[in-house]
Amino acid sequence: MDVVLTHRGRAVTATDVAAIRALISAHPTASRRQLSARLCEAWDWRQPNGALRDMVCRSLMLALDRAGSIVLPAVRQRPPNNVIVRRPRAQVLLDTTPIRTPLAALGPLTIRPVRRTSAEALYDGLIAEHHYLGYVRPVGEHLKIVVWAGERPVACFGWSSAPRHLGPRDRFIGWSATTRRRNLRLLAYNTRFLILPWVEVPHLASHLLGRVARSIASDWQEAYGHPVHYLETFVDPTRFRGTCYRAANWLTLGWTTGRGKADQTHRANRPRKMVLGYPLGPRFRERLEAT
Repeated sequence: MDVVLTHRGRAVTATDVAAIRALISAHPTASRRQLSARLCEAWDWRQPNGALRDMVCRSLMLALDRAGSIVLPAVRQRPPNNVIVRRPRAQVLLDTTPIRTPLAALGPLTIRPVRRTSAEALYDGLIAEHHYLGYVRPVGEHLKIVVWAGERPVACFGWSSAPRHLGPRDRFIGWSATTRRRNLRLLAYNTRFLILPWVEVPHLASHLLGRVARSIASDWQEAYGHPVHYLETFVDPTRFRGTCYRAANWLTLGWTTGRGKADQTHRANRPRKMVLGYPLGPRFRERLEAT
């Protein structure tokens, strides 16, 4: 098989390239977006929830264009880059009266995914204003979760698709590279965890980690048509010790290389972080290695 390019786990052959060229020739007035949608349909390239893998397909076609394998039509419009040009978020106005109470006296807690709901702006604003990493627009599968005590928000969780390569995790699971590419969607990465700064409730963080771990598989199933079987996160040791994760029975698996996902030099260029994992059930390896 003459593989021209491998992109996000998909091998593109010379035959595929010829078919893409024919698709472009057959639709001379189509935009890049329209061409990627047509290619997804031709390949039946879909997300687990049935939606077309349009963004991944567009990046694949752009990679082929840059390599000289195909010639894409000219860009018709350039939307603002949300990383560079971002509208200021409205400040979230809340009751910031300190909550100082034992966990048992806090009352019932409501944990709810808020993506595509009226409360999504609340999550975005709280993360932007109070999390040290700020708000970054997620890409791919992700969940935004807000925790309320009565009518007052007390915490937020952000979850996204897992990093493709993570040595300590991959060794712990014991899967092959082929299996990892196929089943990486069955992992969730905890990108943000915020207890609001005026909330001082002992053991709340580890309690919420346990509660969310019990519900996230079904939440992911509802949002994307498949569950997750393993959770992971990074902890920056210059800021945190990961105490609440370990108290919630997360496992310390090792350290990142400090090179980042876009590394081209094979040298550390950022602080190394602790890698923690949490299997969702005793049969997690069996489920992650399934075909």
